[in-house]
Amino acid sequence: MTATATSTPPPAAPKVSGGKGGRTRLSLPWILLIVAGGLIALSAVRAITGAEDLTSAGQIGAALSLAVPIGLAGLGGLWAERAGVVNIGLEGMMILGTFFGAWAGWQTDPWIGVLAGILGGMFGGLLHAIATVTFGVDHIISGIAINILAVGVTSYFAKLWFNTGEAAQKGGSPKQSPPSEDITSITVPGLSDWLADIEKHHWFLVSDIAGILGGLVTNLSLLTIVAVLLLVGTFFVLWKTAFGLRLRSCGENPIASESLGVNVYKYKYIAVIVSGALAGLGGAYLSLVTSHIYNEGQTGGRGYIGLAAMIFGNWRPGGLAMGAGLFGYADALQLRAGGQSVHALLLLLFVVLVGIALWKAYKKRWITAAISAVIGAGVLVWYLGTDTVPVEFVSATPYVVTLLVLSLSAQRLRMPKADGMRYRKGEGK
Repeated sequence: MTATATSTPPPAAPKVSGGKGGRTRLSLPWILLIVAGGLIALSAVRAITGAEDLTSAGQIGAALSLAVPIGLAGLGGLWAERAGVVNIGLEGMMILGTFFGAWAGWQTDPWIGVLAGILGGMFGGLLHAIATVTFGVDHIISGIAINILAVGVTSYFAKLWFNTGEAAQKGGSPKQSPPSEDITSITVPGLSDWLADIEKHHWFLVSDIAGILGGLVTNLSLLTIVAVLLLVGTFFVLWKTAFGLRLRSCGENPIASESLGVNVYKYKYIAVIVSGALAGLGGAYLSLVTSHIYNEGQTGGRGYIGLAAMIFGNWRPGGLAMGAGLFGYADALQLRAGGQSVHALLLLLFVVLVGIALWKAYKKRWITAAISAVIGAGVLVWYLGTDTVPVEFVSATPYVVTLLVLSLSAQRLRMPKADGMRYRKGEGK
């Protein structure tokens, strides 16, 4: 054991400052100011374009429902990558969660289906941990293999279990499970109706806030509340406990952690299995809350979008939640309102791009400012010259938003230092 290793403490949570190496952590007043500015801009776009669904309670409720599985997948990715394991297999673990959640849910109780979905995801996480941690397989290759394996396994068992006997009589097929019962939803009595009355008046900003709050207190699934608690719990466990400090140290400097007595393999295994459990829960949410059945291809790339939300959030729960909410909102918009509302968002995109151009010009980054201004002008011409957007673009809205968000935030990210690196036991001795 070297003197350097002996004196090196396990790395704490990354303290990122502004500049090239990291991302400036915004204070609460700045965050509130940004949120207020976004609400005002969205309300103005609604008032100008007449696209009332932009801030309706139905839109927000649908966005929340679609954001939860994305957020859970991203939360799973956060656990794994904070321990130094890249988890591209989130999509496959979600697929396992959708299948086993629906399989157990229609036969017994939806909450048992939730447990089965978690166990399915944990199995995928265990496979990923064995491959990457024990055998040192490249993390990307292992994740892709799990995604392929999950598709094959669920397709085989769907034909075996859903296409015969009682399952077939109740609506099952080789690509679909019989429907399961609903998980209980709650509505805050009185408050929901009061907010709905305010929303109907279409007052500037006031009705928009009422619509947003109404979507958060109307027909709220209990599993959504569980997901929010898991988000808060993840922050507390990983950033406020000794266990979380050791786990994050494995993703920053596993050699130094091992030299101080941390069992790096154990913490990586725990992190990746928890990662699979969260992704499996996200899959179970899709098959038990969003649609009440399993459908082949149901995840629709949400595991990858969850990974993008985690990266957008700079590997932290708060930013992840914002990213998942943004992607869920875009997904709900294209499902509910289609071309008209997406067309209205072009005006909001123009405002955002102009704001970016002005900020970059203030920072004397003239090339970036010019590019933002040119793209903003193009978006404005598109908005003024059309009444709607093509159906093909509407269906691609969530993925376009994913690319835009990642491209705008990529230069200010800071991943765990040892993320994706192979680690062999004994390197710290």
